[in-house]
Amino acid sequence: MNHVLYFWLFLKASLFSTGGFGNLPSLQHDLLAHHWATEQDFAEALMVGQISPGPNGLWVVSLGYLTDGARGALSAVLAVTLPPLLVLAVERGYRVVRNHPAMDGFMRGLGLAIAGIFAVILLRLLHHSGIGVRSVVIALSALALGATKRLPLSLIILMGAVTGVIWR
Repeated sequence: MNHVLYFWLFLKASLFSTGGFGNLPSLQHDLLAHHWATEQDFAEALMVGQISPGPNGLWVVSLGYLTDGARGALSAVLAVTLPPLLVLAVERGYRVVRNHPAMDGFMRGLGLAIAGIFAVILLRLLHHSGIGVRSVVIALSALALGATKRLPLSLIILMGAVTGVIWR
């Protein structure tokens, strides 16, 4: 077992999850692909995590122990702990530069970049799922009606359904 890669897989899963069981799909995919864990290991780790007190995200410590003993548990603890510490370090650095005149422009640009990336990814997802222009127009119309007219939700859904039937 490559212990650096093992640690990296746990760290990657923790970095790109929102906590709790959010890192489960990534860990399951990666550890099963390397044959470092079994489905039984995941089932047992999740059970231990459910009956143990504390946050749901600590189930990975059990998984680390089941797959690599004490060294695996330590790797899992470090991998789960480092992302919040990274956030604290970034926040501390932001405190130093937040009043700098360039920071406002940077934050606006970052917001626009994130919105652009989100729009591109959303369009790709919509394209691959078979949702066409009609569906998007109906959804945007429903959002506009809901935001401006304060119509009951049931009426908006009914209007969207009727529009979809007529448009077909």
